[in-house]
Amino acid sequence: MGEIATRVNALKTELSKGNAYGEKVLLVAATKTQTAAAINEAIEAGVDAVAENKPQEFRDKNELLLPCPRHFIGHLQTNKVKYLIGKIELYHSCDRDELAGELAKRSVGLGICSNILIQINIGNEESKSGYAFDEAKEVFARLSQTEGLCVKGFMAMLPDSDDEALLRGLTRKMRGLYEWAKTESSSVEYLSMGMSGDYKLCIEEGSNVIRVGSTIFGARDYGAK
Repeated sequence: MGEIATRVNALKTELSKGNAYGEKVLLVAATKTQTAAAINEAIEAGVDAVAENKPQEFRDKNELLLPCPRHFIGHLQTNKVKYLIGKIELYHSCDRDELAGELAKRSVGLGICSNILIQINIGNEESKSGYAFDEAKEVFARLSQTEGLCVKGFMAMLPDSDDEALLRGLTRKMRGLYEWAKTESSSVEYLSMGMSGDYKLCIEEGSNVIRVGSTIFGARDYGAK
């Protein structure tokens, strides 16, 4: 068994207990800069989905990958939506009305409904995109009524902080928002929080989707294609 498969198996064992609410936790492999061979090893080992950050990487690798749900987790420019539409099972990073509108328009044109997560800037950080937490309910209500979109829940990235109390407070706010949304729509099923550095905390506070790269593939080589 290769190193990637070994890491995936270890993660799957860890996640088999579910989150703090007894829900299954989806393991999404963040595949930025990884080769098709490395991604296929992760797929064969049983990750629940593979996710790219950049449309051009998705375009270059997609036909080389084994069957597995494709997600998109990066900041998406509206002029790149055309490369992804109809091929992505879940967009984690619907972070603004302009993008939601483009996804909706192109989805309607194809006669499909695109599954999205509304990205919330939970730490109110200038360096991160996403809707403000205070407008999340209004955005959810509006996008849930938009033809061509199916809102499946929320995504958030925690601040880079050593303040565990702060991070737990933010994740609990997101879980509360998710619980509210589930009472509003039967389509809601995902709360995507947690990357390689903080997924354990996020699972403890109710995330049911984690997006991990280095925990599966090892340290990222930014010189790789």
